[in-house]
Amino acid sequence: MTGTAESGATRTTVPLFPLQTVLLPGANLPLHLFEPRYRQLAVDLVTGTVANRQFGIVAIKTSLVREVEGLEHVHPVGCSALLREAQRLPDGRFDIITTGKHRFRLLDVDTTSAPYLMGTVEWLPDEPLPPGCDEAAELLGDVARAAHRRYCESAWERADWDAPPPETSVADLAHLLAADCLLTLDDRQLLLEETHPLRRLRIVCRLLNREAGFLGALRAVPVPHSELDDARPPNLN
Repeated sequence: MTGTAESGATRTTVPLFPLQTVLLPGANLPLHLFEPRYRQLAVDLVTGTVANRQFGIVAIKTSLVREVEGLEHVHPVGCSALLREAQRLPDGRFDIITTGKHRFRLLDVDTTSAPYLMGTVEWLPDEPLPPGCDEAAELLGDVARAAHRRYCESAWERADWDAPPPETSVADLAHLLAADCLLTLDDRQLLLEETHPLRRLRIVCRLLNREAGFLGALRAVPVPHSELDDARPPNLN
């Protein structure tokens, strides 16, 4: 990675990890790395060959894609992932834990310059909030938190979920509310691509109220993450 959002650079190159899931800023994502190219990525992250211990995660548009070769195979907006923990297994595979950091728009895919995919990206900041909207933002945040609470009370035992802390910013709240909820890939991609914090809160309200309504009507609980979205990449060999 030749630049980061924190450094002020607007365009950079990052290692790319295509997945059949969407990483949201602030969300944790464990990954099991078994392909040689992604084992090498883990080594490069741990040793500092890849700066800042970050790489890019982009969602594959369809499970029919077996080899990502260009922009047409993935969604246009992804999220950088910060490597938090890495455990190398005896056979060379890795179990890692990452956290979503910054959104980006993918501009180009390079399949030849590294053992793994590289992407040219531009960072995708939020639109600024208009002046004088603090009261409306607080009210909308309360409504979004209520939708999250309704969903979680329908889906989980009380000990299995927590609300984002009260000091969470308006910009971060929607992503954190959605982080552990079992939304579809398209739902999560919609949240990732929305750059206006208040519109994003409205979207997460709608999605969580919809899902809570489904759960209540069906008297059921969601399927596990492992059955809803496969967080491992397809076989890209």
